[in-house]
Parts: sequence; C-alpha cells; structure tokens
Amino acid sequence: MSADEHLDPIPDSFILQPPAFHPILCGSLTGRTSQKPHHTPTRFQVDFQCGCCLHPRPDIAFHFNPRFYTVKPHVICNTLQGGLWQKEVRWPGVALQRGASFLILFLFENEEVKVSVNGQHFLHYRYRLPLSRVDTLGIFGDILVKAVGFLNTNPFVEGSREYPVGYPFLLSSPRLEVPCSRTLPRGLWPGQVIVVRGLVLQEPKDFTLSLRDGATHVPVTLRASFTDRTLAWVSSWGRKKLISAPFLFYPQRFFEVLLLCQEGGLKLALNGQGLGATSLDQKALEQLRELRISGSVHLYCVHY
Repeated sequence: MSADEHLDPIPDSFILQPPAFHPILCGSLTGRTSQKPHHTPTRFQVDFQCGCCLHPRPDIAFHFNPRFYTVKPHVICNTLQGGLWQKEVRWPGVALQRGASFLILFLFENEEVKVSVNGQHFLHYRYRLPLSRVDTLGIFGDILVKAVGFLNTNPFVEGSREYPVGYPFLLSSPRLEVPCSRTLPRGLWPGQVIVVRGLVLQEPKDFTLSLRDGATHVPVTLRASFTDRTLAWVSSWGRKKLISAPFLFYPQRFFEVLLLCQEGGLKLALNGQGLGATSLDQKALEQLRELRISGSVHLYCVHY
C-alpha cells in the first residue's frame, strides 16, 4: 500500500490520538497523564482549557491541582470563567507522594469528570462549562511528565462509562522491538485482558497477533491484511473468519487491540469498539504459553 493511496475514511469513533512521551509542557488535548514529581514538589496542576493563549488567560473547564506544601496534602478542583475563579472544591487524602511515580486517569462523562489515582477512583467534578469548549491540556508546576495518552472507556461492558480496561503504556522506552514475543507462564484465564497499542508504519504490509501453546500450535491468530484491507481470525488449520468492521490499520495512525479472555473464548475490541469474539475452550486457553506480535507497526504497549 503506497503512502498516497486513497483510503476510505475511518468513522470518528475508531480514531485514536497517539500518545506523547516526555512532552514539553504544556501539552494539548485530553487524556491520561503519567508523571513523576520533582523531589521537593509543592504543587502542580492539570488544566483542561478552552484555548491556549497566555493573555488574556483562557477559561478553564476543569482545574485539577494537587498541593503538597500543607500538613495534609489535598487536591483543589475549580473552574475559571472570564478571568474569575468559581467556588473551589477541596478533596483531602490524595494518594501522591513526593518523588514517586504515579498514574492519573481522567474519565469524561456526560455530566461530570471522574479522576482515578494509581488505579483507585479518587474524585468526581460536575462540569460548569460545556465540555465541547475544551481543546487544550495545560500541565504546570513541580512535575516531570513521562507520557500523555488517550484511551477509550471499557468496550466490553455495554452502555457503561468505566475507566479504560487493561494497563496503560508506561514504558522505560517509548517503543518495543518487532517481532515481539511474550511468555504466558499460566496461560489465559477468564477476566484477563491482553492489551496491544502501537502505530502503523508509513508503508504497511501486514499485522499479526498470535497465541501459541506449549506444543507450538497456533490455535488463535488475528491477522490484518493490507493487500485486501481485511481483518480476520485465522484458525490453526488456516481457515479465515472475516471480522466485519472498518479497517482501522491506516498508515501513520495509532491503534489499540484488546482481547478479553472469557469462558468459551476471547472477545475482541479495536480502538474502543467491541467486535465480537472467537471461540476457544477453557482448556485450550489455559494451555497457551506465548503471545507473538509481528508486522508493519511500532509497538508502544504489550500487556496481559
């Protein structure tokens, strides 16, 4: 596939913004921040802003401000409109420590934003300005930003607005080697999630995710073909079962593959959209010993 070949547009719901590693402050747009404070921090803030100019100061729909200089560290949440702060909300007991790495997730719902810290729900804040006005993410203060990511809510629970499933891409290096192989010492069990996130190369040829057992059989293969632009499950004897979905593996675009293990097989989600399942009995799932990924991609996260 050439770089200038015409491609059918992907529905907006399938498009993901790629992560930013070690960004220069301040960054842009919403998502997940993973940061490490300085050794002696006093405060930092994450602002979801309505614009990025410095003068006049833009409105801030959601101001998230952990403060460490008091006896009891806490978080202040507020909204700035027309240059004036509104009534602040104080949340005590923030699970952040000086000099320690941490992970913050911002989940934007219809009426409010929810925030989790290190995997635990911490607070919620009702919107005072329309969320549609937010177009800039500002990060300021005593903090070192390792990564800013943009994740979907849990695609496996219909109608829910839950925090993202699986493990975010916190890496010592922004990219992993391809082909990539990971050992599954205990196989797979119900409730386990395989997370694969990456970026398609400029001139892609293929993408393959396979699960192998101890006898090197390959009972589960997910394959994207850039020749005919199809996505399919491939059985151990080579039979293809096409997956009905927009072909999201576009050159220079970020992608997310989630596989949820359940009794009777694996559920698939691509870029936050559930796309059905493939059948596999529990014994076969428990006997899987290797996850292997290859193809024309850069990998940012492989987790299970």
